[in-house]
Amino acid sequence: MRFLPAVAVSLILLASTPLAGLTQAQTQTQTRNQNPAYVQIEDEPGLPRVLLLGDSISIGYTLDVREALTGVANVHRPGENCGPTIRGLERLDAWLGEKPWDVIHVNFGLHDLKFVDEDGKNTSPDLGRHQVAIDDYRNNLDTIFTRLKETGATVIFATTTPVPPGEPQREAGDELQYNEVAREVAERHGIAVNDLHAFIDPKFEDVAIRPGNVHFTDEGSDLLGNRVADVIEEALKARQP
Repeated sequence: MRFLPAVAVSLILLASTPLAGLTQAQTQTQTRNQNPAYVQIEDEPGLPRVLLLGDSISIGYTLDVREALTGVANVHRPGENCGPTIRGLERLDAWLGEKPWDVIHVNFGLHDLKFVDEDGKNTSPDLGRHQVAIDDYRNNLDTIFTRLKETGATVIFATTTPVPPGEPQREAGDELQYNEVAREVAERHGIAVNDLHAFIDPKFEDVAIRPGNVHFTDEGSDLLGNRVADVIEEALKARQP
């Protein structure tokens, strides 16, 4: 069940003030002015804690993961878009907070391979450069994975979902190169990979918001969220004594 109609890209990118003291079920009572994926939930005692880190794609499937894991895990995410790895390096400790985590499901990619101009503003592939060059992406992931492993949580990296032809700020196929680098770094750290790209690619044209857009309809987010929930649940079972 979804709590909003088709996710608007502008809403996905809005930040809002976190509201404490809410259970996962209560997120559905929030107004349209606040993306309910950003609501900071209150843990149900006795359940493991899960953290989702990622950009607007993960924001889009957060509610689906929460619903699928109701009674299984407390599913948290930051009240913001995690953006590229350079933001991850800056904000990671704040996102992790002080409490322990059992599973951390993380993705960086779409914002790293986005094209920006000399002032860092979004632009087209023929006029700019990648926001994070692929070698820097490799090094940033190495640092991020090292920090995430220090938490003692099971860390899962989700590959970046497809970039379709005609995407105005990205080059179709770049995600394949960035995903290959991410797999290499994940393997070196012993981190499992949830291949969301391979999972959704055959269905992408049917569940994309519109041609040339990296974002998904509710159906697409549902599919991704259920896949993510299944992978997280398996990781939680593997942690049980």
